[in-house]
Order: sequence, then C-alpha cells, then structure tokens
Amino acid sequence: MKSLTINASQRESVGKKATKALRNAGQVPCVIYGGDTIVHFAAPEIAFKNLVYTPDVHTVVIALDNGTKINAILQDIQFHPVTDKILHIDFIQIFDDKPIIIELPFRTVGTSRGVLNGGVLRFNLRRIKVKGLASKLPDVIEGSIQKLKIGGKLYVTDVASDDFTILHPDNTVICMVKTSRVAVEDEDEETEETEEATATAEGGEAAPTADAPATEA
Repeated sequence: MKSLTINASQRESVGKKATKALRNAGQVPCVIYGGDTIVHFAAPEIAFKNLVYTPDVHTVVIALDNGTKINAILQDIQFHPVTDKILHIDFIQIFDDKPIIIELPFRTVGTSRGVLNGGVLRFNLRRIKVKGLASKLPDVIEGSIQKLKIGGKLYVTDVASDDFTILHPDNTVICMVKTSRVAVEDEDEETEETEEATATAEGGEAAPTADAPATEA
C-alpha cells in the first residue's frame, strides 16, 4: 500500500478557542488514536490534498515537529456543510504486527463477454472492507470479469487472497452483468461445439469436401 508523509505540529491546547484559531489560520486539527496515548496535532489543509481528494487509499506517516514519526491511516473526516473545508480528521495508529481494518477500492480486469453482447455491468460494491497487515495490503483489489455472461455475478470470494481477510459475507456480490434491450443471446462455446458434434453423429459421416475426392465404388 502506498504511503505519504504529512509534516505536522503537535498541539497541547485542544479547547474550542484553540481549535477555532487553528482553523482561522488555515490549519486542520487532527487526532491519532490507537497508540499508548492520544496524539493531537495540526497541519495545513493543503497537506491533506493527496490523502483526501483521491480514490486511492494510503497509509500516512505523521512527522511531528518534535521529531516523532507515527504510522497511521485515516479513520474519519469532517467537512464544513457549506464550504466543504476540512474541519477535523481522526487517524488510527498502525503497527507492523497488528492487522488493520480498511476499505480498499475495487477495479475490474478484462471485458465481460456479457457486456460485449449488449449487457450492462452494474456495481454493488466499489470498495471492499478487509482486515490484514498494512504491509501486505494492496493499493487496489482487482477482479477479472472476462468470463461474466449476461446474468453472471462476481462475488467477494472470487477476489479472496491469503494477504487479507474479506469482511463481507461470502455471498456478497461485487458486480454483475444485467440484460438490456440491445442484449443478444449469449451461448457457451462448449454448447455450440456439442450441438455440431451431435448433428454430425445423427446425420452419419460428413460429406466429402471439395478438396477431398469421393471414394470410388
């Protein structure tokens, strides 16, 4: 999983006046939970641009002005209801030997044969909740949809990995191919081959081709 660094200043005053003063100065008050102690810090709002305004998921190194560096992940964020400015961010400290719970983005691989026949790909999940060590978690979970026919579904079990545990029921559907007005019948290649073989068997030996001379009597 990708990581980025945020340079921040640890703060001692956590009251309403101090928090308001930070926001007026363009700073975002933040908190880190999960360690031995709760850490309060602040950083310029622009420092969170690549963390917040992206579909990607990152781990974060909080580099405090006292030389301390804390590995964390974003847990919760609050925005102003009118201006959409960041008001507050909560982080959870992560450790090399402790699994974390996080939602990872999902990305399809390949083109569905059902879509090629006029079907429409619909998503039930855009992010998948997993549990695992941060060092082993991927940036994105990928799943092949190439074999999905019309009516076909991709389940969370289809993207399982030894590197993490998926925290959804096994019957959870990630995406499926639904029919549409322009959809055409999607037959299996195996079915077509079976039908050809059956027709040949019922009609006896195949007639000789133009390249092969007929057998003399």
